[in-house]
Amino acid sequence: MGSPSQTNPKQIVVALDFDSISPCEQLLNRLDPSLCRVKIGKELFTSAGPKVVELAQAHGFDVFLDLKFHDIPVTVAKAVKAAANLGVWMVNVHASGGRRMLDAAVEAIANVQNRPILIGVTVLTSMEQSELEQIGVAGPLDQQVVRLAKLVRDSGLDGVVCSAQEARQLKTNFGSDFVLVTPGIRLPGAAADDQRRIVTPADAVSLGSDYLVIGRPITQAADPVAVCRQIAESLSA
Repeated sequence: MGSPSQTNPKQIVVALDFDSISPCEQLLNRLDPSLCRVKIGKELFTSAGPKVVELAQAHGFDVFLDLKFHDIPVTVAKAVKAAANLGVWMVNVHASGGRRMLDAAVEAIANVQNRPILIGVTVLTSMEQSELEQIGVAGPLDQQVVRLAKLVRDSGLDGVVCSAQEARQLKTNFGSDFVLVTPGIRLPGAAADDQRRIVTPADAVSLGSDYLVIGRPITQAADPVAVCRQIAESLSA
């Protein structure tokens, strides 16, 4: 079987980074679920709760619930199971939670019908080498990403969140079926904002990314659907 990017055209995941449900609903009314999926993160989920997941699903969108669970194993297992019961397409946990936590997350949804894709967060794309050193992580940033990705793979998760700059090495090490989800995507010439390790959509896919999390370039566009279509066309080209 090929990688997800080869078998599924909806590689764009629009980040619904809003602080309330109203602007989120306005954008969902404009987006086309045949072109993209959506990501719901901590701010929106804390503000609106599970109903925002149900709203996105009612509009026809697959939902990536981006809550980055990181806690004791039993708590993470219950949280992942609750996400699965919401019918989300993808959910994530922090790989740095360790092997027992990752194992518990995998086991919690092993027998769930329509099991969501379960991925681990390696190193946040907002982080730089100096910041890793500040929290006691020695060695190059890319080595830490590979180390955590191996832990994720060995624990039976489906893949990781990573920068596209690490994607090629991760595909080489762990195979084409190891799912790579890449935030920090910006259109050519756009500002980096709060991201550090960023690339364009076409570059990310060429490096091995399967799903591209894109926020402001789409959500703040005058015509979000047109931008989605433009990105999709650039990827197919």
